[in-house]
This record gives sequence, structure tokens and C-alpha cells, in this order.
Amino acid sequence: MKKYFQFDELRTNYRTEFMAGLTTFLAMAYILFVNPSILSEAGMDEQAVFAATAIAAAVGSLFMGVIAKYPIALAPGMGLNAFFAYTVVLGYGIPWQTALAGVLASGIIFIIFTLTGLREIIINAIPSNMKLAVGAGIGLFIALVGLINSGIIVSDEATLVSLGDLTSPTVLLAIFGVVVSVILLTLGLKAGIFYGMILTAIVGMIFGLIAVPSGIGSIVSSVPSLEPTFGQAFMHFGEIFTLEMLVVILTFLFVDFFDTAGTLLAVARQAGLVKDNKLPRAGRALFADSTATVVGAVVGTSTTTSYVESTSGVAVGGRSGFTSVVTAGFFLLALFFSPLLSVVTAEVTAPALIIVGVMMASALKHIEWDQFEIAVPAFLTVLMMPLTYSIATGIAIGFIFYPITMIVKGRAKEIHPIMYGLFIVFILYFIFLS
Repeated sequence: MKKYFQFDELRTNYRTEFMAGLTTFLAMAYILFVNPSILSEAGMDEQAVFAATAIAAAVGSLFMGVIAKYPIALAPGMGLNAFFAYTVVLGYGIPWQTALAGVLASGIIFIIFTLTGLREIIINAIPSNMKLAVGAGIGLFIALVGLINSGIIVSDEATLVSLGDLTSPTVLLAIFGVVVSVILLTLGLKAGIFYGMILTAIVGMIFGLIAVPSGIGSIVSSVPSLEPTFGQAFMHFGEIFTLEMLVVILTFLFVDFFDTAGTLLAVARQAGLVKDNKLPRAGRALFADSTATVVGAVVGTSTTTSYVESTSGVAVGGRSGFTSVVTAGFFLLALFFSPLLSVVTAEVTAPALIIVGVMMASALKHIEWDQFEIAVPAFLTVLMMPLTYSIATGIAIGFIFYPITMIVKGRAKEIHPIMYGLFIVFILYFIFLS
């Protein structure tokens, strides 16, 4: 085992790797409760999604640790789950079963791209500024979702949106959660989001806003059944062959592709695993990620992707794939704690959405705002995601404007043919929606 994971070469040991795996798990454990909360809005069974989330995270992290040997954990991605629930299902009216089939299709395509080497072509085809804009826009979108779910932001006939009732006990609880989580993260606590959720839930129970668990059965139970979601992606696979679902699948694919590539480089660079500005075993890492998406879709959850929270494990010494194996073990153990879903209400999960949004919006600083031909499509991508309440619409508008501004500026040669193809696809997408 030590030889397989190269402990001596990486100057690590079992204790260090175990603590790193536990730290990573705690830093991303919030997804166990946030993901079911979001996908249940789409009509999916919350208990089944909890089990699917844990299984997808465990399988993905195990694959990443054993196949790619990286200390990077995986789980259903934030932003992609919001796109699944609020845009695809609630916005477009597509059944969640068909949406799962779209996730499955994107995972299969990702695997094909990885095995054939097309991943490099696609990564190079999308301008870095647009990748950054997509990530930042998704951050604003999921932050808006958190603000709305908590009641901090409400609809208003005169101004479309407005500040909610700040005297409402549940709104105050959500605000408390945001403040506590921000303080914990500012102090450098890697698992600040998770601990913030715990403290918010406890305060909610103290003030009678959340039901207090009674007995061991309300904390630990048998593993929830996957029957409501398992295999639905296969059963509805024939429903994905429409222009609308094509855009959905492309969005799943692109966002996962960029998010994974960026996370892999960020975590590997922090761990000192990048050599000559290249990522060893990158193909294996991408294969593990895409395979996890397929597994997740089959059991019943949105796109599974690599988590930047893995840097928390690296920060305490994690260097080998054994870190991810340990994280996978904790996700499997979490399967027995589904009753805690009853105490993790919208007010408890909202702070996690808002803070993750803040983290994703940090990509804005790297966009070349001083170049107007880039600033326009990037800005529209970021702005239109929350304003239209659709990640896909934001991407579509930005990717339509990018070729236009670049051509007018005389930079047509810098546009990859794939971007022209996407320009046409997204134009047809809006025509189809109309």
C-alpha cells in the first residue's frame, strides 16, 4: 500500500494521509445536505438523493485516489446542481428523470473526450476569459439561490427583487449562519462552512425554529433506499435528443470540464505535484472525474466533479491518493446519518450557497476587463446568469457576443472554429425557446 501510493517519494505517512482525508471530508461534508435540499426542489426524493450524493462522492474520490493517485476528492458539484434543479427542471419544465439522462450523457461524452485526447482541443478552444466568466457567473447565481431560499431576498412587484423581512426568525437564523460561517473561514478554519451549518442548526433548535432530534434513531439509521432515483437516467435516455437537451448537456459538460481542469491544477500545484507546468496522470484524473459523473447519474444525482476544498487536506499534509481513499470512506460512513436531513433546513444550507458563491466569484479578478471586446461577453455571461435565473442562458449570451466583438475588433483569427459552432448552436437555442 505504501509503495503503491508512493509514501516515501512524497514524504508522507498513514497518519498524515488519514488526517488530510478527514479534513477534506469535513471541508466538503456540507454537500451531503445542500445537494438533497437543492435537488428536492426539482421533485426528487430527498432521502434517495442523500444516498446518491454520498455514493457518488465515495466512488469518485476512491477512483481519483486509486486510479489517478491524487489527494483530490469529488462530489456532486455546486452550481451544476442548481442548474439542474432551477434551470433545467423548474425553468425549462424538463422532468428530472430526463435531466439525469442528460447528466449521464455528458459523463459518457466526457469519458470519450478523455480517452481520445479531445479534451485538450476543447480546453484550448474556449477562451480563458470566458471560462473565468462562467465560473464567476455561477457563483453569483448560487449565491442568489441561497439568498432567496433563506428569505433574505424576496420578489417585489415594483422592483422585481427586494430585501426580505429582517425581523423574521428564520431570516435572522440564516443571517446568523452567514455571519458565523464568514467568521470561521476568515479565521482560517478550512471546514468553516460545515461547522457554520452545525452551529446554525443548533441555534435553530435552541430557539425552536428547527425540530430537535429525539433518540438515536433520529440521528443514525439504515442507508436510505435508492429506488426512487436509481436507473432513471437509463430509462429516460431516449428523451435527450432535442435541441433544448443538447444545450443542457453542453452546459453540464463544459462547466464540469472547466471546473475539473481548474481544480486539478490548483490542488496539484499546492501539493507540489505539477512538473514542468504539466499535470502528471491528467488523463487518469479526468477519467476518474467523468466516470464518477456517470455513476452519480445512475444512482440519482447531478454532475459529480472535483472539489477545490481538497486543498484543505493538502494544507495539512495530504500528498497521495490515499487521502482521497480516506475521504471516500467517510462519505460511505455518512450514509448512516440521513435522519440529520430533518434539521438541515433551507436557513441552514443558505449560508453555504452564499459563501461558495463568494469563492467562485473570485475568478472575476483574472478577467481582462481593460479589453472591451472581452469585457462585454464576459460581463454579459456573469450578469445574465442571476438576472435570467439560468446558467445556460448566461453562457449562451456570452458565447454569442464573444465572436461578434472579437471579429469587429479584428481578432477573428484568435477565435477557434468550435466557438463559431457554439455561436450557431446558441442562436438556434434562443430561436427554439421563442
